[in-house]
Amino acid sequence: MTIRNIKKQKNIDSRAPQFHKRSEYNAEKITVLEGLEPVRKRPAMYIGSVGLSGLHHLIWEVIDNSIDEAIGGHCNEITIELLPENRIKVIDNGRGIPVDIHKPTGVSALEVVMTKLHAGGKFDSGAYKVSGGLHGVGVSVVNALSTYLRVEVKRDGKLWFQEYKRGKPIKKVKSDGKTSGTGTTVIFEPDQEIFPKIEFDWQTILSHLRQQAYLTKKVRVVIRDLRNGKDTIHYEFYFEGGISSYVRYLNRTNETIHDNVFYINKEINDINIEVAIQYTSDFKETVFTFANNIYTLEGGMHLAGMKTALTRSLNAYARKHEYLKEKDENLTGDDVREGLTAIVSVKVKEPQFEGQTKSKLGNTEVKPAVEGVLGDGLGVFLEEHPKDAEEILKKCFLAARARLAAKTARDSVIRKGVLEGLTLPGKLADCSSKDPAKCELFIVEGDSAGGSAKQGRDRMYQAILPLRGKILNVERSRLDKIVANSELKSLIIAAGTNIGDQFNINDLRYHKIVIMTDADVDGAHIRTLLLTFFYRYLPEIIKGDYLYIAQPPLYRIQYNKETFYVYSDEEKLEIVKKLTSSKKTKEEKKSLEKSKLIGGGFKIKKIELSEEEAEEKNIFPEELEQGLEKDSIEGGVMPGGILIQRYKGLGEMNPSELFNTTMDVTKRLLKRVNVVDAERADELFEILMGKDVEPRKKFIQTHAKSVKNLDI
Repeated sequence: MTIRNIKKQKNIDSRAPQFHKRSEYNAEKITVLEGLEPVRKRPAMYIGSVGLSGLHHLIWEVIDNSIDEAIGGHCNEITIELLPENRIKVIDNGRGIPVDIHKPTGVSALEVVMTKLHAGGKFDSGAYKVSGGLHGVGVSVVNALSTYLRVEVKRDGKLWFQEYKRGKPIKKVKSDGKTSGTGTTVIFEPDQEIFPKIEFDWQTILSHLRQQAYLTKKVRVVIRDLRNGKDTIHYEFYFEGGISSYVRYLNRTNETIHDNVFYINKEINDINIEVAIQYTSDFKETVFTFANNIYTLEGGMHLAGMKTALTRSLNAYARKHEYLKEKDENLTGDDVREGLTAIVSVKVKEPQFEGQTKSKLGNTEVKPAVEGVLGDGLGVFLEEHPKDAEEILKKCFLAARARLAAKTARDSVIRKGVLEGLTLPGKLADCSSKDPAKCELFIVEGDSAGGSAKQGRDRMYQAILPLRGKILNVERSRLDKIVANSELKSLIIAAGTNIGDQFNINDLRYHKIVIMTDADVDGAHIRTLLLTFFYRYLPEIIKGDYLYIAQPPLYRIQYNKETFYVYSDEEKLEIVKKLTSSKKTKEEKKSLEKSKLIGGGFKIKKIELSEEEAEEKNIFPEELEQGLEKDSIEGGVMPGGILIQRYKGLGEMNPSELFNTTMDVTKRLLKRVNVVDAERADELFEILMGKDVEPRKKFIQTHAKSVKNLDI
């Protein structure tokens, strides 16, 4: 899970009529973009965004070509290197891109592939049986969005190469002597004109490539970090078991209820279907779906087929062996998926993805194919492993009892309609507007912060819901306990979406739900508990970009008549540095020498260090004269009359301060919560909020030194 910074700007009333001087609209106004110009003009149409996700998408597109070679059996090793100067190098030992002359265009096929949209071997069913490439535009899009790209091809006993600048060839394809073997190497450097921030995340790349290695068994994937000019980090992935190994990896921190992983790999009607399943004692459902090795975040037909087959097979087995009697109701889909860890991977000749970034598979023929293959295979597995089947069904029946208990509890607390009585929580200070697109819900901790927020808010659009203390840790709880919890019950009713099988995102009452907690350890804990709740039980709110985290200031700095609100220790130190280094009169300097510390945190020390020693100890040179150490700047009155107030709770702010710094749409800073790496997010929630102490202890020991703003 990642959190993105979003700076809100002053609203412009789009309803005001706009008048423009009429201009002629004729043929001269029609623009035709040639070659790769459309990609540079509208990059988000091809890679989703120009943020960090789009930046990493460039790597995935180049790797997809190598993976397609591996899926076809032409490649067994792929190497990815992070180089200095923001360059990425991808090497495979596949067949190599063809370099002979492409007759329709009269230039090398290599140049055609690299510079033309919708050009490549994936449109010819004879070249690739299946492909995960971006409908033939992947590598050319990378070329268009790179300030520099070089492609090298080993083919026909020769080494061929061509270089490009922003998608345009610098020279023709050339031969660079003889070589052995075959393969393709692509080196590219993303264009800073397109991407405002170029910063490749090692963990993101590592997770993605580990995933690809699981999905493409018996292919070696090597990753090297050479950004410092040497091989600082080096990983190799190779998995014989494929997605069955992937399921075991996902469950490494979970308690499984059966040892055998169900696995089937079968082809039907030119659709290759792989499914791996194992159950855990947890309450959550962990299912990842892939089409042609592309992660389909929103699922699609293969996911629908898996759900239907799983529910049908377990009910059929339970009926046959009389776990379910004649009068008993069938297990529901939610019952059979509690504690489930599953991977569904299909390979289709012509995948129909919904959206350019392929988040959902739309091929209707895939659903019955997955249903048939999984239904038959799972039926055989349950008969051959009766003990495993018994443990799985015990888990399902326990989930069914919890579901019925949750329904009873929910029916008593969740509103069902206006005629039956609409009762919003009494502690909720709702807003006047009924337009969800304009409304915001601030979740705050405690009555003190709630009081300040209620007085300072914009009553037309901002609602306040105070929570008392720390909410239930839902990672360790079922739905029945959640709807019975008073704080979570209030939150569910206020949001309006309901929960569980009755959840409906269209009923969301606020299109901005903002978690606003104190800037201390307790506040961070409450924020984490709330994030766990939304991630596990209301994930559509995160997927729809409706969940935010407020950024209240950490410090208030006052000097003469100027007031600064500071959001980080680094920003505080920078402001203090500027104020203390400003020109002062002799009287002020004399006052500085004699002034005494008032308030908490400051320590005046006589420092006798050289400038080199001071720099080594992270002390500002101008502080040598004043005797002020960097780490001592916490709060109180500094020499020279600089007043620093450390906010540890929102309740310490008066209503106007809280509104101006944290809630005013024209000034505030929000962080939007979204999921980039679902596998990593799932693992982190399990480690931090699960019942096993040892993984959490190890995580804390590993990351303790990187924690900032820690209050003990």
